[in-house]
Amino acid sequence: MAEPRRDILIGIDAGTSMIKAVAFDLAGRQIAAASVQNRYVTQADGAALQSLPQTWADCARTLQELATKVEGLARRTVAIAVTGQGDGTWLVGARDEPVGDAWLWLDARAAQAVRRLRALPDERARFEATGTGLTACQQGAQLAEMVATMPEVLDRAEVALHCKDWLYLNLTGVRATDPSEASFTFGNFRTREYDDTVIEALGLGTRRHLLPPIVDGTQVTHPLSEAAAAATGLLAGTPVTLGFVDFACTALGAGVHTPGVSAACSIIGSTGMHMRATDIAGVRLNAEGTGYVLALPIPGLVGQLQSNMAATLNIDWVLRVAGDLMAEMGHAVTQSELVARIEPWLAASSPGALLYHPYISEAGERGPFVNANARAGFVGLTGGHRFPDLLRAVIEGLGMATRDCYAAMGVMPDELRLTGGAARSPALRQIVAASVGAPVRISRREEAGAAGAAMMAAVAVGAFADMEACIAGWVTPLLGALEPPDAALVQTYGKTFPAYRTARRALEPIWDLMAGQG
Repeated sequence: MAEPRRDILIGIDAGTSMIKAVAFDLAGRQIAAASVQNRYVTQADGAALQSLPQTWADCARTLQELATKVEGLARRTVAIAVTGQGDGTWLVGARDEPVGDAWLWLDARAAQAVRRLRALPDERARFEATGTGLTACQQGAQLAEMVATMPEVLDRAEVALHCKDWLYLNLTGVRATDPSEASFTFGNFRTREYDDTVIEALGLGTRRHLLPPIVDGTQVTHPLSEAAAAATGLLAGTPVTLGFVDFACTALGAGVHTPGVSAACSIIGSTGMHMRATDIAGVRLNAEGTGYVLALPIPGLVGQLQSNMAATLNIDWVLRVAGDLMAEMGHAVTQSELVARIEPWLAASSPGALLYHPYISEAGERGPFVNANARAGFVGLTGGHRFPDLLRAVIEGLGMATRDCYAAMGVMPDELRLTGGAARSPALRQIVAASVGAPVRISRREEAGAAGAAMMAAVAVGAFADMEACIAGWVTPLLGALEPPDAALVQTYGKTFPAYRTARRALEPIWDLMAGQG
C-alpha cells in the first residue's frame, strides 16, 4: 500500500480577537482555514482576563473544524506550528493546571509597577539588554505587580507562560517559551537568552524558577501528545513547532524581511505594530527607553519595533458612536454597513483639518512613549466640522501614530509592507503611505500570522533549507504592486505631523491630572 501523502503544514494563530487554524501546502498556498471567536473579560479595575482551559478548548475546536474542510487532514499533516497574542501572563501550577485566569496584554493593573520600576537606577541597564521599554502589558511588569499585591498566587505557580506557550504545553506536554518573548521580556536580544541584570531589575530574582526553557521552533520540535491527538483529531507524534510571538510571525509572513530590500512592516489591526528587520549592529535604542527589540526566526536578525496599544480599535469606536446614534433614531445598522461607508465619508472630508491622538485603549499608550494615562482626543474642532471630518481625523491619527513610531526608531522606511484587516482599505493605505512618506505594498497572504508560524515548521522539518529560501517561496510571490503616496497628501501630512507630536507631548500632564496623579 502506498504511503499516504504528507503535504500539509498547519499554522495556529491564537489572537486577541480570533483563534485560527490554517492549512497550507508545502509551497505556501493556503488551502483552508477555521476560526472561533476568542473570549476574554474586562473589569473596572483595569483587568483583562482569559480562561486557560477555554482557550485550549477553542484551539482544539478550530483544528477539529479544519479537518472537516480538508480531506485526510490528520494523515497528510507534516507538522503543526502555534503562535499567539504577545505579552500577558499565563500561570500554570502542579499537574499543568492553570493558576487562575490569564492576565492579557490588555490588562492595565501593572501600571503602578511600571511607574515604580522605571524610576529605579537599574531601568536603563534593563532597557539596554532587552531593547524593550517596560509597559503594563508585559509579563515582567505583571509578575512584579503580582509580587507586590498577590504573592500567594505566584506561590501556587510552577511556570509563567504566554498564550502560545500554554497551547504548546497542551499540544505537546512541554513547558517552554520562544526566543522572541523570552529575550524582550527577561533577556538580551543579542544572546537570545535570559539575563540576570534584567531579572533583578524587575525584582524577580526569587521568582526566576517560573521562567520556562527557551526553544527555537525552527530547530526543535516536540511530538503531538496522545491527549492532544484525542482532543484535536490529529495524529499523535506529529511534529509541533513553538512559533515566535504573533507579531514576529505576522511580520515574517507579510514580508518584513526581503534580502536586499530596505522595507518595514506595519500591522494595522486591533493594535498597531511597526517593525523593521535589522542585524544587531543596526539596532538604534532611543533615549526615552521605549519600543521593542525581538529575535526573528532568522539567524542574526532582530525586529525593532514600536507598538501602538490601539489602532483599528479607534475606528471601531467612532463607527460604534455613529451606529448608536442611528439606532436611537430608529435606523439600526450593522458594523459591516458602517464599514462600507468609510470610503464615501473620507471623500466628503478635507485632509489635515483636525488632529486626533489614537490612544483609545484603557491601558494608555506604549509606543513611541509609555503612559498608562494617555487618552484619545481631538484637537481643532469647530462648529463647522461634521462626522466625516471626525472619521478622517481618526484614520489620519493612525497614520500619524505610524510615522511617530518609525521616527522614534531613527529610520524611515523606503518601502512599507502593510498587513492587518485595515490594510484592505485603499483610502487607509493612502493615508498611511502619505503620513510615512513611503510607498506601500500589501501581501495577498490572507493569514500572515499563521503563515509565519507554519514557515518556521517548514524549516524545522526540512521542507526548506533555511528561512531565506522559505521567504522566497512563501512571501515574495504574494507581495502586491507598490502604491506610491499622493504628493499633495505627503505635503499636507508633513505639516500636520509636527503639530500632532507637539500636542501629544503637551497633553501628558493633562492626562496625569485627569487620572488624579498630577
